[in-house]
Amino acid sequence: MKFGVLVFPGSNCDHDTYHVLAELAHQPVAFLWHASEDLENCDAILVPGGFAYGDYLRTGAIARFAPIMGAVKKFADKGGLVLGICNGFQILCEAGLLPGALMRNAGLRYICKQVYLRTETTDSPFTHGLHKGQVLKIPIGHMEGNYFCDEATLAQLEKQDRIAFRYSTPEGAITPEANPNGSLANIAGILSEGRNVLGMMPHPDRSSEALLGSADGFGIFQNMVSSLAAR
Repeated sequence: MKFGVLVFPGSNCDHDTYHVLAELAHQPVAFLWHASEDLENCDAILVPGGFAYGDYLRTGAIARFAPIMGAVKKFADKGGLVLGICNGFQILCEAGLLPGALMRNAGLRYICKQVYLRTETTDSPFTHGLHKGQVLKIPIGHMEGNYFCDEATLAQLEKQDRIAFRYSTPEGAITPEANPNGSLANIAGILSEGRNVLGMMPHPDRSSEALLGSADGFGIFQNMVSSLAAR
């Protein structure tokens, strides 16, 4: 199997993501330049964090038009695995691969800190190795991480079990105080209708080694690997 990590002007977590896949998961991985339409026969695509195109206009609003995103959409439509992290989540929403939008944090400040996530579903290629209710310690680093969607979309996400993670206390309680950015219903990550696309604001790439303060994020990458191996 082979993983592809997108690179936009302004990406700054592409090398972090590459490192996790190559050095920790021991998988073949390639950088995929934004101006290309070639996914180089990759079996999974990762849209990393950063500031694609400087976040000019609106986060992800310019990146959605990059040639590589057209290829990613076709890939996802055929069931290919796509993981968007932080800015990657914003791009996936702007590109229509996921519903909703990421707005300015409720406090209108950039936030960079460790947070806790409660696993809401194990029915996905990204979370099948976790258990429902499992709490992960994973950091965030964003200014526009406040997830929002309309009532009908939220109801659909709930009904279809497509909320992957919610911000929680270390004990797993979903409280306003545990919500770092004002996200609707404490949402930290969601799945596409086909369950093959995951967008999440917290950084599993920054929490895959104990040296960084937590290795809880590595399980998400491991789950992707095992899902692909089982295909």
